[in-house]
Amino acid sequence: MKWRIPIGVAICLLLAYAADDLSLRFRIPKSRQPLGTVTVSRYDTISEKNNKTEFVYEDPINLTCVRSLVPHLGYPPCWYLERHREQRINY
Repeated sequence: MKWRIPIGVAICLLLAYAADDLSLRFRIPKSRQPLGTVTVSRYDTISEKNNKTEFVYEDPINLTCVRSLVPHLGYPPCWYLERHREQRINY
């Protein structure tokens, strides 16, 4: 009795993921492009001995993304990359 709600939620999440994956793989609707690109700026942060941080900016790059709700095919979703155009790399 107490497991019905968690199992129901898990089944709904699995169905949503499967529908998202199938719509991506079979291009539903046909006019939708499954992959896109987003320009991302990356910068490195390097910690120094005197408690200071050095920032090294790299050239912007185009990253391939997937137009879906969650990551598929090894690509992040485009909606996520569009909101996180700056990526920090810590050293």
